[in-house]
Amino acid sequence: MVSFERKVENYITEHQLIERGDRLLIACSGGIDSMGLLHFFLKFQQRYKIEIFVSHVDHMLRGETSAQDRVFVEEFCKKHNIPVFSTAIPIPKILEEEGGNSQAICRRERYRFFAEVMENKQINKLVTAHHADDQLESVLMSITRAGSIKGMKAKREFSFGTIIRPFFGVTKSEVWEYLEGVKGTYREDASNAKDDYTRNRFRHHIVPLLKEENNNIALNAVQLVENTQQDDEFLFQLAKERFSQIVKKDGEFSFSFSINSLQKEPVALQRRIILILLNYLYSNTNISQSHTMGNAILQLCNTQEGSAMIHLPEQIVAKRHYSKVTLFKERNVKSKISTLSINLNKWNELQSGIHLYIGNASYVVNTHFKNVDAYYFDSTTVRPPFFVRTRKEGDRIALKGMTEEKRLSRLFIDEKVPLDQRDRWPLLVNSNDEVIAVLGIRFNNKFSKKLRPNDDMIVLIGRNN
Repeated sequence: MVSFERKVENYITEHQLIERGDRLLIACSGGIDSMGLLHFFLKFQQRYKIEIFVSHVDHMLRGETSAQDRVFVEEFCKKHNIPVFSTAIPIPKILEEEGGNSQAICRRERYRFFAEVMENKQINKLVTAHHADDQLESVLMSITRAGSIKGMKAKREFSFGTIIRPFFGVTKSEVWEYLEGVKGTYREDASNAKDDYTRNRFRHHIVPLLKEENNNIALNAVQLVENTQQDDEFLFQLAKERFSQIVKKDGEFSFSFSINSLQKEPVALQRRIILILLNYLYSNTNISQSHTMGNAILQLCNTQEGSAMIHLPEQIVAKRHYSKVTLFKERNVKSKISTLSINLNKWNELQSGIHLYIGNASYVVNTHFKNVDAYYFDSTTVRPPFFVRTRKEGDRIALKGMTEEKRLSRLFIDEKVPLDQRDRWPLLVNSNDEVIAVLGIRFNNKFSKKLRPNDDMIVLIGRNN
């Protein structure tokens, strides 16, 4: 039978967790798992030619009890000449100020302290005591919450260096037996016996049932996660190679892609290409790796008819206009055009890039625009003054050949105007606020492209391209 220490050594070697000369910061709560980890590295410190340090955080959630945990760890380290870095973080006060999940805040603050110690003391590896049972619980919670198998990694980048988890090759019961075998002492956290936290409920009720079916299920979970992570890394590498050919960067927070190009890829790569795109838009990895957001964007690509838009966190918008999808960050400034009074017989520059001229049809109008559209009208039926504004609820326009006025919302759809441009599209209105033109698209039935006998006014729309 392979001994506990041999299992841990084999796992360290297989996953290349430790190198000669490493400086290890052991995260130690004083509980069974972390004390087992500390005893293991005390014994094997010389064999691996490493330096070990200890870090402990008192979250101040259990009063004097947690304060005694800190004293216990500090005294153990002093006895064995191990440098220890400990602190107390007022989690209750932080919770009062911020609210939120207590375990998530504890983890955030704890790892922030670890990172500070590593950077200040030039320590290159953080060692945690997570074992196979912890990995099984993580997998079960991930399946339950997100429908994914997202476990912890045996080794990953962190702060100044790397996090390693050398106990993934052993179970909790094996750690317990090992600590008893070396006559090690520990502190028990009473909160571990409560069902207040999700992990505890899985630990107390779900995992025991699974172990009745197969006592090796925790080690199976470790193997499953490793295989999945290896497959995922390979697929992400393929997705990165395809990303630059499919996704175009239009600006700092603006990307676009063709639905046709994306859908030529296998679905597994489509999902990962979208997640890579989200990583460019979000610095928060929890957001950028959200499968819910990725699925929402993929669903946006299910059709290429018309336009649609979804709003994502942090003012990011995903917009589909027929076969093109654009992701961009909305600006806080309002994009709508203010109501603008139009001066007759001179060019009026609009914020939309359109230049508008309304004046006497007999005048010779000088223009430098590459593209100019002309419309004629009778000033006795279409009377000045004129204004340009953006659309309002219920806007309609009377079009030639139609017995009833057409809703602008329908006109925008028919003319394939992108959804995000409709609310800021320039409309020409008269003093009665009647829409007489959707500039650049359609004029109402009182205007003509050809000069008629009674027409005495002209409208010119100029564009630079």
